[in-house]
Amino acid sequence: MHIPSFRKLHTIEPGTPDDAAVLRVEHVAVAFDRPVLRDVSLEVGRGETVAVMGKSGTGKSVLLKLIVGLIPPDSGKILYHNKDVTNLKESALMAFRSDVGFVFQGAALFDSMTVGENLDLFLVKHTDMAPEERERKIIDTLDLVGLGDAIDKMPSELSGGMKKRAGLARSIVIEPELMLYDEPTTGLDPLTAASIAEEILILQQRLGIASIVVTHDLPTAFTVADRAVVLNEGYVIFSGTLNDLASSDDPFLHEYLGASRLDRTRHDQIISRTSATRTTDEATRSQA
Repeated sequence: MHIPSFRKLHTIEPGTPDDAAVLRVEHVAVAFDRPVLRDVSLEVGRGETVAVMGKSGTGKSVLLKLIVGLIPPDSGKILYHNKDVTNLKESALMAFRSDVGFVFQGAALFDSMTVGENLDLFLVKHTDMAPEERERKIIDTLDLVGLGDAIDKMPSELSGGMKKRAGLARSIVIEPELMLYDEPTTGLDPLTAASIAEEILILQQRLGIASIVVTHDLPTAFTVADRAVVLNEGYVIFSGTLNDLASSDDPFLHEYLGASRLDRTRHDQIISRTSATRTTDEATRSQA
């Protein structure tokens, strides 16, 4: 697979001393008709993926909207590279959002534009690239998600899985520092969902982007994430590794996981395969 010249290739293993937090959420609370988030804290480092899980209505998607400034928190802070982004003015907020990729529950593609035009719209909005450079970036990015032949297709011509990949490509084409995924596999059959989860994990490994994945799909969480945060009644009731989550004897977590024996075998296999591919690609480039 051809690897485009993205500037932030993954070179640091998550959790190492050099891996500073890209995003920190500190004691965030927000209420509408009722309290939704009461006291939520989490952090994610470069190249790290954190799954945010919990029952429906626990504020998982609200958390993502808070992070990108679509709604303000009632209290608490959201720090991006140690800078508080909770009260930014419009120009600074737009600059921050240009560093964030957001994959919606639906693909959120513009139906009247081709796949390539959907990506180009983001590049025009967020970069000053020349047309030829944008075209090369679009081709490279679509190749990266396995949609190299779909550049001229309309969204209506794509399957559900292809639309998800197109939405993913549109989000990473601007080379974000932070990726936010809102239920990236919802509405997909199990095989397609597993394929999208694998794609997310491979991209995280290749590009080293800090990521938060909101999902209720346990196989997706256990495939893509390094750590998990579980919300319940507005609070973080668990924060730790997926293995610790799977082996927890907490009554709520045990019930939530459905007593399923979920392990990290698939995650480790994908990581091993991706690492081997990356090593081969780097050796090939060094010989060129």
